[in-house]
Amino acid sequence: MKPKHDLITVEGVSVIFRRGWPSRERVEAVAGVSLTIPEGGILALVGETGSGKTTLGKLVAGLYRPTRGRVLFRGQELRAMDRRAFLEYRRAVQLVHQDAFAALNPVRTVYQSLKAPLLHHRIARNDREAREQAARLLEQVGLTPPELFLDKYPHQLSGGQRQRVLLARALTVQPRLIVADEPVSMVDVSLRLSILQLLRELNRRLGIAILYITHDLATARYLAEEGQVAVMYLGKIVEYGAFREVLGDPRHPYLQALLSAVPVPDPRAARAIRPVALREIEPPDPRRPPPGCRFHPRCPYAQPICRETPPALEGPADHQVACHFAREIPPWRPPSAVSPSPWA
Repeated sequence: MKPKHDLITVEGVSVIFRRGWPSRERVEAVAGVSLTIPEGGILALVGETGSGKTTLGKLVAGLYRPTRGRVLFRGQELRAMDRRAFLEYRRAVQLVHQDAFAALNPVRTVYQSLKAPLLHHRIARNDREAREQAARLLEQVGLTPPELFLDKYPHQLSGGQRQRVLLARALTVQPRLIVADEPVSMVDVSLRLSILQLLRELNRRLGIAILYITHDLATARYLAEEGQVAVMYLGKIVEYGAFREVLGDPRHPYLQALLSAVPVPDPRAARAIRPVALREIEPPDPRRPPPGCRFHPRCPYAQPICRETPPALEGPADHQVACHFAREIPPWRPPSAVSPSPWA
């Protein structure tokens, strides 16, 4: 059933970092982004390194403040919240970092890392209750029996186990949204599926919304095929909507190029793919983004208007594209007639 309300609403948000003294260098990491995350929904945020995905995720988690625009939690703007409402928001939105080893205190055991938020937020009244709840949390994320893990240190765990501990720590405060920033990129390939299955189970069983940040379209499809996808490029959303609609008929040349680069196991299917030949391999310097459409220096379909006028994100709610020539660009289709497609 489709969620009725939006949990997080991002409206026209920009995040500008300044470097040097006195603020000589200006980097617009996020530029005029708008999106929504519904209650109990999943949004996959995909794009290359340096596209602004992590900055946007930290903005949603409350670690950054927008330079322009606003972020709303259940319809209330963060800047207008009183202390009690803001604390509710901070508990409701939890961040799971990419590097689980760096995110865990190396001199604290698993139990000590889980106990701190339980006692701080008075979810547990004493040490005995905290240990019982920590054990239940470990069982919830698949670390069983929990007695084997509670008193271990991070260096005694595998990468997949550390990532599960991070998820357990996020669950201590009973969140409504988990911002998962590349949660499987530093995990062995054989363990990635189990982490993704765990995230999907938390979404389905507990109704926790997921903002999944990744550069891997295959993992995004596995987790968010029933949800939404937003494709970022140099701080802007270039394609946005329902996952099946967007990946089934990608209209922006950037997303088409990303899909063209996905390996296909069937050699006949690989030969049938129409690659998108980019004019330049490397993206522009984010400190000096090109005028007009930020993708135009690499786009094989760029016209003079692309160098002058930034395209607006337009289209129906389930599939919006920021491209002046979205209707004229040849459609990109996976070779499903040759081999079953992972994007179908």
